[in-house]
Amino acid sequence: MAAVADSEPLSVPALAAYQEAGHAWVAATDHDVPIGFIVVDVIDDHAHIEQVSVHPDHARRGIGGLLINYVDRWAAGQGIDALTLSTFRAVPWNGPYYARLGFRDMAPAEITAGLAALLNDEVEHGIDPDARVCMYRATTAP
Repeated sequence: MAAVADSEPLSVPALAAYQEAGHAWVAATDHDVPIGFIVVDVIDDHAHIEQVSVHPDHARRGIGGLLINYVDRWAAGQGIDALTLSTFRAVPWNGPYYARLGFRDMAPAEITAGLAALLNDEVEHGIDPDARVCMYRATTAP
């Protein structure tokens, strides 16, 4: 996990690109102080959650789930039928958290070409592919 710990956060230009594409959302306090965000790519006709982050002072209050459910509604409105994400297999809270939100592990045969390319890019940045898991959830919004 050293490669992840040493990696830079998303840059302001990268975040701006998500915003300009309409693929970034922010959770804020009643006083408009940002406390969380989610950014999404569309990969192989699925809304792929690239990153969801909540400030530690606001963790464990359902904010990440609210952001994911917002993306679910957005995706359904775009005619996108599923959400995907990739996460670390060994981090004990990641997989179970996403499972509680309705995600399931994808079987190797379900990994699309775009997700495979994303995983290969991670390998080029020093991340062990066996340490990662892709997860899937059908959109639930009407």
